[in-house]
Amino acid sequence: MALSVVVPAYNEEARLRPTLDAIRAHLRADPDRWGEWELIVVDDGSTDGTAAIAAEAAAHEPRIQLLRSDGNHGKGHALRQGVLASYGRRVLVTDADLATPIDELDRLDKQLTADGDGAAIGSRAHPDASIEVRQLALREWLGRLGNRLIRLVAVDGISDTQCGFKLFDGERARAAFAESRLDGWSIDVEILRHFRRSGWPVTEVPVRWAHQPGSKVRPLDYGKVLLELARLRVGERSAGRADGQKGRGRGVIGVRVPRGLRRTDLAVAGLFLLVSLFLYKGLWADLDHAYLADAGSDQNQWEWFFRVTADNVVHLRNPLFTTLQNFPDGVNLMANTVMLGLSVPLTPVTLVFGPTVTWALVLTLGLTATAVSWYWLFARRLVRDRRAAALGAALAAFAPPMMSHANAHPNFLVLFMIPVIIDRALRLCVGATDEDIEDPDGEAEGRRVLRDGVLLGLFVTYQIFLGEEPLLLAVMGMLLFALAYAVVRRDVARAALRPLLLGLGYALQVCLPLLAFPLYWQFFGPQSYHSVLHGDNAGNSPLAFLEFSGRALLGDETTADALAMNRTEQNAFYGWPLIALAFGIVVWLWRLAVVRALAFTAVAAALLSMGPKIRIPFTDVVLTGPWRALAHQPLFESVIESRVAMICAPALGALVALAADRLAAHRAEADADTADADAADAYTADTADTESRGPGPGERARARWRRHRLVGLAAVAAALIPIVPTALPVRDRPDVPRFIADGMYRAYVSEGESVVPVPLPDPGSAEALHWQSATGLGFSVPGGYFNGPWGKERMGIYGAPARYTSNLLRDVRYSGQAPVIGANWRAQARFDLAFWRAGVVVLAPQANDAVLYETVEKLLGRPGKRIGGVWIWDLPPTGGAGAVRTG
Repeated sequence: MALSVVVPAYNEEARLRPTLDAIRAHLRADPDRWGEWELIVVDDGSTDGTAAIAAEAAAHEPRIQLLRSDGNHGKGHALRQGVLASYGRRVLVTDADLATPIDELDRLDKQLTADGDGAAIGSRAHPDASIEVRQLALREWLGRLGNRLIRLVAVDGISDTQCGFKLFDGERARAAFAESRLDGWSIDVEILRHFRRSGWPVTEVPVRWAHQPGSKVRPLDYGKVLLELARLRVGERSAGRADGQKGRGRGVIGVRVPRGLRRTDLAVAGLFLLVSLFLYKGLWADLDHAYLADAGSDQNQWEWFFRVTADNVVHLRNPLFTTLQNFPDGVNLMANTVMLGLSVPLTPVTLVFGPTVTWALVLTLGLTATAVSWYWLFARRLVRDRRAAALGAALAAFAPPMMSHANAHPNFLVLFMIPVIIDRALRLCVGATDEDIEDPDGEAEGRRVLRDGVLLGLFVTYQIFLGEEPLLLAVMGMLLFALAYAVVRRDVARAALRPLLLGLGYALQVCLPLLAFPLYWQFFGPQSYHSVLHGDNAGNSPLAFLEFSGRALLGDETTADALAMNRTEQNAFYGWPLIALAFGIVVWLWRLAVVRALAFTAVAAALLSMGPKIRIPFTDVVLTGPWRALAHQPLFESVIESRVAMICAPALGALVALAADRLAAHRAEADADTADADAADAYTADTADTESRGPGPGERARARWRRHRLVGLAAVAAALIPIVPTALPVRDRPDVPRFIADGMYRAYVSEGESVVPVPLPDPGSAEALHWQSATGLGFSVPGGYFNGPWGKERMGIYGAPARYTSNLLRDVRYSGQAPVIGANWRAQARFDLAFWRAGVVVLAPQANDAVLYETVEKLLGRPGKRIGGVWIWDLPPTGGAGAVRTG
């Protein structure tokens, strides 16, 4: 969203409606400049008809929103409420009287564009300002005096802090107002002071201004402003001293356990491997014929990716491009997720054992590695008890969204680098501030930051070649967590900021040279595209978080299917018991900063995943979702927003690990209490009849601990058992036709020609890709299953741009009805076959193949030839532009 306008209002029924009409008219007059905008009216507890007027305006203009306070708290409170509810890249705050006309926004916008960011504020004191109607002399004199005192006390160099017309960079405005504490008129000064202290530019812009009758500012209010600022200065000094003391504490996540591999670690890794093998047992049982039942066309696609990468490596061809699909235009492999980070090193496996074995290995070992990696991170950074770390890691790696993608998307399943990247970022944060962490090498801070930054850059580079979208989601999750943690522990944030930024700088210096050419090829090379749009219904329903996934132990396929795009995109489905458990854990451990940060991360990710429009279940209410601010931004516009809910998996896993670790810690405390109680009870045992005594203090401590632990473990089990994943089902895949498998096609396809399957392969049916990958990629096919450009705008789509003949054959395949074929259709078929440089047309056995045969026969003007289990139509070497060969 380009612009948010925030208008605080208190008893403004006489002036508000003209102000709203003027703002709306100005923004609507130049849609190319202002684009998406919103107008937020904050009613600060008015006792007149202010709220009704704003509501009436909102009813006629959906971009007008009304926020209401529960009382009259002051201008500062109203502005904070409005700015924090905004989504605009820029935020304008203006008084309800519109003393500065709205068309002065153009001046401020021009200045802010020149500055790049920060704030452009209207100034009545600027030499070029135009005062059209002046205030009373006394008010004007008091205003000047107040501004001089404000410059002396708070923000030197700004002549007019109180003009009610200011334009801010949106993100910085929201950050500043989130940090603000004042509720009165002095909010302007506090915000400008925040900008100055943060090093963000603040520029005064001359504006036209006219005094409006009915002003709410009274002469004594300037004195109140100065008193508020004095309290603000005192509070800043106190906070600074407290932050300095707290800065000597622990690092970002105050747990770090001793290093070293234990038997427990090996046992956990082995257990994760067994679970992965169980999940894919159907696939491993018959690699030649098993096909994951919920994979759609993705298994064919991924096996093709592995096989084409191996072919490119062996023949020293460009691994970022191929014409084996979408012939003759080809496919930009860097713009498709071919996982070069695994497909290249696994080339020997693919060549020796086939791409199906590579597919099964990547899924099984990749899932295991992901679980082990989360276990390593949690055990290293979060908890001390290894069993707690294993439990949390199991949830992070085997959560319902992960199991949904386990059917078809290894790029979202093989995430073992994400915990490694998180750990390296944490090392940058705590390297210079955590005095409890040993530094066995004795390196100085600069060398340590350099090393960690370089490694972070290498890790990120490798993850780019495993999956870019999972990395983007991981970065979103890390930023959400960092933001929340910084709010809770500002001392740690301040101490960590410099080494983190320095390390990120080193990481960029490593990443950019290594990724420059691949990313250039991805975004600007052949068959590149700009974005992939997924429509307005790609977000999660709130109900999706409460239900179980179709493949969970207590899940129902029908219920889950109704709440997801398809079975490979069930990106929430954590179940209401786990949501309830997480809420209980947050309440129980709220005092821990990491718990508050994890809770914020999970809630924010869940809200973002609901998309730009959140539909409230069982009602007709539709709310604007926070994803709206990201939906059309670069990179984010290609993301299926429901996938953002996958961020919740490691966040929930971390919360469960913390709870389990705390239960284990309580056991140790109970054992200590029991030992003390037993010692105190020893004298009683020597002087009294043991049969006449009841339970001693030690026994009562044990019983109390057992009850607490039993309740805690029961709650965890009740939350996790329903979402335990079941083995992924498989189906029999069709055999490759003998015409392809035995190489008979070679007699019909010359160099530079293609095999044209009927219908052409597309995302809905891509069995022809299996023909290629299973037989050594001896021929090219038009169409296919990939992401590529469409139209002059090069918008990203799934599959090849449709042609008349490909659409016709697809429609016949799914409808079972043959259309009337005339001369125009036959001419179009010859034209399309020539474009595809077709050497042979192949119709394999399939549903509605009789109608397909009839259609192709009419298009080509002669019957097909039965050979190798398929019908074929041999075309001349010209690719179908001339007469058809008769054989």
